[in-house]
Amino acid sequence: MPTPHGTTMCRIGDQLLVHVPGDQPAPAEALHEAGLVRRTVADHSDAPLTDREAAPLGSVVGLGGSATVGGVDFALIAGPCAVESHEQMSASVAMARAGGAVALRGGAYKPRSSPYSFQGLGDEGLRIMAKIRAESGLPVVTEVVDAETVDLVAEHADVLQIGTRNAQNFTLLRAVGRAGRPVLLKRGFGCTVGEWLQAAEYVLAAGNPDVVLCERGIRSFEPATRFTLDLSAVAVVKHRSHLPVIVDPSHGTGHRHLVKPLALAAAAVGADGLLVDIHPDPPSALCDGDQALDRDRWFDLADTLRDVLTSLGRRLAPGEPEPAGRAR
Repeated sequence: MPTPHGTTMCRIGDQLLVHVPGDQPAPAEALHEAGLVRRTVADHSDAPLTDREAAPLGSVVGLGGSATVGGVDFALIAGPCAVESHEQMSASVAMARAGGAVALRGGAYKPRSSPYSFQGLGDEGLRIMAKIRAESGLPVVTEVVDAETVDLVAEHADVLQIGTRNAQNFTLLRAVGRAGRPVLLKRGFGCTVGEWLQAAEYVLAAGNPDVVLCERGIRSFEPATRFTLDLSAVAVVKHRSHLPVIVDPSHGTGHRHLVKPLALAAAAVGADGLLVDIHPDPPSALCDGDQALDRDRWFDLADTLRDVLTSLGRRLAPGEPEPAGRAR
């Protein structure tokens, strides 16, 4: 939240972080002399609130209920790219839960490259997501596409997603920062890591510390995949920032046969979780069916992921349910 003299405050875990610009030393000196600060960190970063020095052990973000992202456990968030009907979402949440997902994703509003593509169900999609949450108990993640609808989406969803096309929509970032909901911030497909962290800084500077970063691929010259999934960015962000970072191998590749290997690689490189497209009937999907996993592929991914995580001394959050491939 903005404060006098150009300073900014944000609560991270059990500590209150006060950022004072380097050209405004007086407020920092006054706080220090009054004994109101535990330590002072030099202003060396373009995104000081996201900087690793603010929380050296890393942050854990609550998604709703007992679901969290960050820490030792590895979080799965899964669901179809777009909400199509209550029946479709009901089947999807059953799949997601059986595979060990801690939250359900689904887009009510779909910003698409073509104006002729399916744009989502809008308000009706939000009502479906809210009903599914009430029925299943899983927190829901859905995208917000403009500042005018932030409050409406926040009424129906547990987590507000900022998509790649809005990653530098600073008005929207400030609005979700004030909305009182956790934010899942996708990397813009044309953003550097530094620009991605500065986008997160807008949310934290508005008073919201609960930000989960999501690597989803960047634009490159390579046409073999939909985007180029930049897994090196995960390691860079884990070094530079305390915020948890997850990976979206579905949008990052655009092909379902590539989702599993890239998902496993994301776990190996240190990601805190995955955002995965699943659908009860991918060929009938109204949005991005080519990258969505069906029931068998989703369960296979979840089972293999457990083995990889075990070898790394980690586990799926919130624990180990019945192995998905055998819970049919």
